[in-house]
Amino acid sequence: MARRKTAETRIYKVIFSNQGQVFEIYARHVSQGGLLGFIEVEHILFGERSQLIVDSSEEKLKVEFAGVKRVFIPMHSVVRVDEVEKQGSGRILASESGSGKVAPFPFPILVPGKDTPSR
Repeated sequence: MARRKTAETRIYKVIFSNQGQVFEIYARHVSQGGLLGFIEVEHILFGERSQLIVDSSEEKLKVEFAGVKRVFIPMHSVVRVDEVEKQGSGRILASESGSGKVAPFPFPILVPGKDTPSR
């Protein structure tokens, strides 16, 4: 029988889009969080710095998230969340749909306590 991982040993890979780019980050904690419509990501992981090899995309991530304790990502921007066996290197990629040919499908905004969605 496989042992259940503790929260401290779990690693999540979170892929999300932001301003025409696709971010792939690794973190210890991912939850729905306290903000409606957002995914909360805490304890973002970065690979160990090697003196021989410098990954420029991971360096961009370190600069982007420098000093950030937790990040709230809109649910509609999240592409995928996976629990993984080991940490990979985070990266920022150009979105293939960044050319403007593909747009997100609009959806109604649900407000707690209202019967009908607002337009």
